Amino acid sequence: MARGSFELDPALQLLLAIDARIAGPWPADAMRLREERDKAAIAFRGPPPHVNAVRDLQVDGAAGPLAARLYSTYDANAPLLVYFHGGGFVFGSLETHDPGCRLLCQHGKFNVLAVEYRLVPEHRFPHAILDAQAAFTWAVAHAKELGSDPSRVGVGGDSAGANLSAVVCLLAKDKGPMPACQLLFYPPTDRSRAHPSIDSLAEGFMLTRESIAWFHGEYAVAAGADATDPRISPLLASDLRGVAPAIVVTAGFDPLRDEGLAYAEALRKAGVPVVAKQFDSQIHGFFNLTGLHDASRDAVVEVARLTRGVLAG
Repeated sequence: MARGSFELDPALQLLLAIDARIAGPWPADAMRLREERDKAAIAFRGPPPHVNAVRDLQVDGAAGPLAARLYSTYDANAPLLVYFHGGGFVFGSLETHDPGCRLLCQHGKFNVLAVEYRLVPEHRFPHAILDAQAAFTWAVAHAKELGSDPSRVGVGGDSAGANLSAVVCLLAKDKGPMPACQLLFYPPTDRSRAHPSIDSLAEGFMLTRESIAWFHGEYAVAAGADATDPRISPLLASDLRGVAPAIVVTAGFDPLRDEGLAYAEALRKAGVPVVAKQFDSQIHGFFNLTGLHDASRDAVVEVARLTRGVLAG
């Protein structure tokens, strides 16, 4: 399947064809969606990639402790990446994103602290942001205890987690501490308008135009938030100068592709060092496909090594 100059990975074509056959109507209930998506992600994790050590712990959130998991590399005083999972602010957990976080740790040779945050519908905008800020601040303060270099603590995430990571960097300009880098897998950066890829890839590629609108409605609209708020649409921030160096990862068959590319360009124009990497044959959510799809695994491994370079720099 081709769109423009891109060719969708054959294995993903099969996966999407199967999904189209078995998928029911879009769940109107957020709790039901969370249960379905979390079960599916866990079912397809595959064997866990090996890292030096893994331990569960709690970190400070904005309104109480948050569940977290530390993946440790073999290197002493390694960089640390605080990672927030995707899932439209509705689903996702430490378990759903375990394989991807292990790959980042294993091949990037940095420690990864995966953190859960409060989800919709129980906690709408801006609770996830407040938790992300608090968790990152905690991680910097406790980096040595986590076997990490306090001067090299970055932030990252996929999809909703990438949005949180970008917002943490924006808010750090005033409130600190500033991350050493921001790793953004297919970030949603502008809900104020539909960028071209949302229309050209509206259906058939897992994430759809309809689901994007639904997630935004549940997270922000239901909270009475304005889509032009930079905490929802960081692309609309008035000044991006001075935020953390970025690794912006996009997928050729992702409806969010163009706003991710636009954010990378906006960061560049603001003088922020940017590594932009697009995987032309991939779809949104490939971070969660590493257990069943070699090309997705290879993409995450490549990004891990790119991130290591930025953290080392």
